[in-house]
Formats: sequence, structure tokens, C-alpha cells
Amino acid sequence: MAENEKVQQLRREYRNRQVRWGFIWAIWCAVLWGAWYVPGTVIYSEVPFVDLAGSTGDYLLAAMVITTLNAVAVLLAMYLWVAVLGKTGEYVRTMRRTRISRWYAPAGLAGMLAIFGSILAIAYVGAAFAAVAALLYPIIGALLARLWYHERITRQAAVGIIVIVAGGVIIFAPGIVGELAGAGTGGMLGYVGGALAFIGWGVEGAIAGRALDVSDPDVGLTLRFTAEVALWVLVVVPITWVLAGNRLWEVIGATLANPNNLLLLVLLGLTFGFCYVAWYKSFPLIGVGRGQAIAALYGPLALVWLYLFTLEAPGVQFVVGGLIAVIGSFVLFTEKRDVLEVVRAVPGAQVGAATNP
Repeated sequence: MAENEKVQQLRREYRNRQVRWGFIWAIWCAVLWGAWYVPGTVIYSEVPFVDLAGSTGDYLLAAMVITTLNAVAVLLAMYLWVAVLGKTGEYVRTMRRTRISRWYAPAGLAGMLAIFGSILAIAYVGAAFAAVAALLYPIIGALLARLWYHERITRQAAVGIIVIVAGGVIIFAPGIVGELAGAGTGGMLGYVGGALAFIGWGVEGAIAGRALDVSDPDVGLTLRFTAEVALWVLVVVPITWVLAGNRLWEVIGATLANPNNLLLLVLLGLTFGFCYVAWYKSFPLIGVGRGQAIAALYGPLALVWLYLFTLEAPGVQFVVGGLIAVIGSFVLFTEKRDVLEVVRAVPGAQVGAATNP
């Protein structure tokens, strides 16, 4: 009996450590994700992007080039990361196991749409909006995780996510209403980009959560960006070449010829790459819904980063929406750890065994 109690105590301590590290990884994701918006915004003030403000087509081309180069920069950072960890062999083995690696292709597609949408939002509406536009993504990920593989969402977790959604509505509503009423600044594509961001990252989290059950997070993340870069290079770049002609290569050449852009791309790769590392590591530990919700703290943190580097105060609705999102995230953060003991549903016949070992 005493031995059984000791085993249960060790099991609880182990799970508590998992939960604690899950929240730590999610918070680190928020810090680095927020920082990513600084180089993502500054790059628009550099040649050639500062000159691409003449038409919608030029802005779309700029967003496409920035997102493609961002993906390449992150992938290079991830190759270095897995090499330092000694996981290059595991990366190759996992890629060959198509039953696992195939999940990262749709995750890469969803993620590339989210990043492209966020870059569009920066261009058309502004950095502050883009930084908090994706705060709705936890509800997408949580609902899909519940639908696809029955991840449990407790009442308190649901309340926290709903509060985050309310913050997102405050962020989106004024600008969209202004655009529809004709009083906006012509930035509807930016709001569409914001929607792509929260839908894409929500879908990606749910898909990646399935693959992370059976693969290493560092390796899985590298596979996800391998898929994204392949989609850009093999699909989007040829289509853009047909539509934009040699203008595409002129913009890419001018981008890489500017040393400032190279530095910004390094910063983009490091901040976004390692925010993704933390994001993916949190999922197996505390679940997709909770990992996404805590990482949503990136929104208000991004406003702080942007203010420190640009000295431009964000709009009131962004501050209010961000504060509401913080409240929602802390509702999730203070959930009792014993509730998090099992984050995945188990077959009915095994419930008793899972809860009363």
C-alpha cells in the first residue's frame, strides 16, 4: 500500500513538472512571437519594400517575398537547432516515415497562410493591428482539437478562451465597421489577412498536435517549415513569376542586396523559429487549446515591443482588446493542475483506469 502511494506521488510530481514546463514554453513563445513583429514591421521601411506602396499588386508582391524569405530564414535556424541537438538523423528518419511526416504538410500550408496574412495585415492596417489580430486563434485550435481527437476543454478553460475571443472582437470590430461604412483607409485586405492569421494558426496547432503525439517537437517543427518552404518554392513562386514576371526576381534581388534586410531576416528567423520551438513543445505537455491560449499573450507583448522600438502608441482598441486577452489567458493559467492531469479523452472502458490507477 505504501509503495503504491509512493508511485502515485511520483506520478503526480512528474505530471506537475510537465504542466509547469508546458506553461513556461508557452510563455516563452509569447515573448518571442511578440518580438517577431519588430523586424517584420521594420523591413517595410527598407529598400525595396518602402518603394512598393504604389498599388495593391505591389503590396501583395512585397508580402509574398517577405513571407517566403521569412520561411527560408526560419528553416535555416531550425536546421542549425536540430544539428546542435544531435537530431539531424532523427529528422531524416521521421521524414521517411510518411505516416508521421505527412501531417506536417497541411500544418505547413495552414502556417504559411497565417504568416502571409499577418504580413499583409502589417502592410495594409499596421503593426499594432497585425500583432493582436490573431488573438482569436486559440478558439479555432481548441474546437478543432476537440472535434478531431477529443481533447478535453474544461469549463474554466472555455471561459478563458471566450474572454480572449471578446478581446479579439474589440480589436477587429472598429476597423471592419469603418471599412464597410466607407470611412476606412482602404485596408480591407489587411483585415482579411488578420482573419487568415487566426484561422491558419488555429488550424496548424490542431494538425500539429496530432503529429506531435508520435514525433519529437524539434524534428516536427523542422519538418513543418520544410513543407512550408517547399510550398513557397514549388507552388507559389512559379505562380507569382507567371503573374508578376521578372518583377518578382527584381524584388528578391534588391531585397538580398540590402545588408539591412539580411540582418532583419536573421532576426525574423531567430525570433519566429524559436517562438515556434516553444509553441510546439507546449502542446504535448498542456494540450493544444491551453498552449495556444497562453501563447496568445504575444499580442499585448508585441504592443510593448513595438512601442519600445518605434515610440508609437497603439490604438486604444488594441490596448483594451489586448488587456482583455491577458485576462482570458490568466483564467487559463490559473486552472488547477489536477484538472490538467488528462488532457485527452480516453475510451469509455478505460476511464476508470485512467483516473483511478
